[in-house]
Amino acid sequence: MGESEGCSKDKRWSLQGALVTGGTKGIGHAIVEELAAFGAIVHTCSRTETELNDCLLEWKAKGLQVTGSVCDVSNQARRENLLNTVSSEFNGKLNILINNVGTNIGKMVTDYTAEDVSFLTSTNFESAYNISVLAHPLLKASAAASVVFISSIAGTLPIFSAPIYGANKGNILHVLYL
Repeated sequence: MGESEGCSKDKRWSLQGALVTGGTKGIGHAIVEELAAFGAIVHTCSRTETELNDCLLEWKAKGLQVTGSVCDVSNQARRENLLNTVSSEFNGKLNILINNVGTNIGKMVTDYTAEDVSFLTSTNFESAYNISVLAHPLLKASAAASVVFISSIAGTLPIFSAPIYGANKGNILHVLYL
C-alpha cells in the first residue's frame, strides 16, 4: 500500500517491534532502514561491534529508532541471549522477525572442512530456524506478527561456488513449505 493509498511512510509500522538479523550490511542494512523509516522500532545484530556501532550512529543521525546487539548467530547461546534482549526491549512481544543472516565460504565441494560445514549450517540454516522458534512466544504475544526468511536462488539451483550455502538456503525453503 503506497502513500497515495492513505498510508504515510512514517506511520505504516509505527511502534512495531522488529528484529532484523545481520542488519549492518547489504540487504539487512536496507531492511533495517526501511522498517525504521516506516516507524518500526528495530533491533538488529552483527558479529562485529565496530560495524554495529557505526551503523547505529548512522541511523541515529537519520532519526531512526534502531538498537543493536553484538551477536554471532552461529552460536546457540548467543542466539538465546539475543532473544532475551529483544524480549526485554519489546516487553515480551515481537511484531516483525526478519531472518536475514547469510554467509558463504566459496570452495569446491570436496574442499570444505567439517568446521566450514558446521559454521555455514549454523549460520545459514540453524540460526534462522532456531531464532524463529525462540521468537515464537514473542510473535504470538503480539496482535499481528510477520516472519520473513531471506533465502537465495542458490537454495533451488546449484551454484558451483556455493554448494553448502545453497543446501542450507534450500533447507530454509523446505521448512517454509511445512
